[in-house]
Amino acid sequence: MKHTAGAGKPQVQDRPTGELVKQLSEQVSALVRDELKLAGLEMTRKGKRAGAGAGLLGGGGVVALYAAGCLLASAIIAIGRVVAPWLAALIVGAALLTVSGVMAMLGKGRLRTAAPVIPEEAVTGLKADVQEIRERGRR
Repeated sequence: MKHTAGAGKPQVQDRPTGELVKQLSEQVSALVRDELKLAGLEMTRKGKRAGAGAGLLGGGGVVALYAAGCLLASAIIAIGRVVAPWLAALIVGAALLTVSGVMAMLGKGRLRTAAPVIPEEAVTGLKADVQEIRERGRR
């Protein structure tokens, strides 16, 4: 076996095929493990975003329910008395509807940033790794 000057390992051309295959297998296994770990981290991050968006969307629905109750109360008061208390209930109901609309839009935006639920970074990295392996295999 030939050794390079100053190096403790033989050159790649001088290594036995079995050793090269073993090294390739180890490197591919490590690469796949790392890519799966990256995919898991990315999915966790997207899941957290989706959860926050769903919470805001649900919160907007609850506020809209209270707003509907206030608007109904304002209509009842308006019919029953035709004085200032219905106006106060109407203002509160409109404010609650505005808040629910803002919350719903924020929740929708959060859900949109979490979609699609595909680990894009991991897929891109895996494609680049496959391309690199193909190029090295052609050499």
